[in-house]
Amino acid sequence: MVLATINSGAFKFFLVLHLVAVIVGFGGVFLEGILGKESERRKGLEGQAIHEAAIKLGNVAELFIYTVPVWGIILLFLSGHHTYWFNQTWVSAGLGLYIIGLGIATGVHLPNLRKMRDLMAELNAMGPPPATAPGPGPGAAAAGAPPQAIELEARGKRAAMLGGFLDVLVVVIVVLMVWKPGYP
Repeated sequence: MVLATINSGAFKFFLVLHLVAVIVGFGGVFLEGILGKESERRKGLEGQAIHEAAIKLGNVAELFIYTVPVWGIILLFLSGHHTYWFNQTWVSAGLGLYIIGLGIATGVHLPNLRKMRDLMAELNAMGPPPATAPGPGPGAAAAGAPPQAIELEARGKRAAMLGGFLDVLVVVIVVLMVWKPGYP
């Protein structure tokens, strides 16, 4: 028995939930690189506060991101006569890329960002650097900076690379959802 079709109120309701989860979740983290750059530029306690705010934003967005496939799978079942189904390229590829992205984000990117937060806290607890040495940030490694600053700089580069990769992955998934390759 078919519960709904793509023109039904139930389908549209879950489509709205799906789209809101995408907008709030992925939109919330999509531009976090801007906060990362601001955190790097501002240094000290101010930079740490910006980084911590970005992590809090990411934690809220993460909850929405987890619901995206839930609403999407409900939509598959509500599409009526399997108008949309798992065997269509756009669905299986999109879900597969989502799983890959989630694995990279939760297994590599988020732990890296949390470690960056801890390193910033350690550096700030040490007090300001001597007037002759630059603070943590670009070029810190060459100036004999503390090991935390050197690690923070390396982790910042990794965060930028991973964040950029995850952003591209989201764009690819959106392209799949819009063009629907493999859909009759």
